[in-house]
Amino acid sequence: MSVRDLIPWGRNNGNQVSSLLRDDDRDPFLSLYREVNRLFDDVFRGVGSGLPSFGNASAFGGGWPSVEISDTDKEIKVTAEVPGLEEKDIEVLLNDSVLTLKGEKRSESEDKDRQFSERYYGRFERRIPLGGEVKEDQVDATFRNGVLTVSLPKSEKAQSQVKRIAIKS
Repeated sequence: MSVRDLIPWGRNNGNQVSSLLRDDDRDPFLSLYREVNRLFDDVFRGVGSGLPSFGNASAFGGGWPSVEISDTDKEIKVTAEVPGLEEKDIEVLLNDSVLTLKGEKRSESEDKDRQFSERYYGRFERRIPLGGEVKEDQVDATFRNGVLTVSLPKSEKAQSQVKRIAIKS
């Protein structure tokens, strides 16, 4: 058995998927090379901007800080995990139906002998388009145990614009 027999896209056993791929996409090493290059490009794209590029959506699944968004008929709720930060380190802005979370994570110590660290520090900014009208004067933000929760009540107009569409089989 050859290595090619172990790779599903390398076999040509009547599988229609393999006929749709270009010749260079069938080579697993070339695909790996491209993916590694894409990963490095994504990580280092924001190096000069002062923002951590770890939050690049395509590289690490959505950005930093990690957020959960729930959208009900009456409100939009955004929950962000910001471990290691305090309330004074975060700024919450709402402008033109875009919620912006920004702040800075500082290093606790000046350890110049540190050889390796997977932790990251610096400024961050996360913009979340809300796509609907909210009551800006009733927006509420709370911070507890490293979790920021922003509740954005929807306007009556946004609540009335919801239209349910029947699914036909």
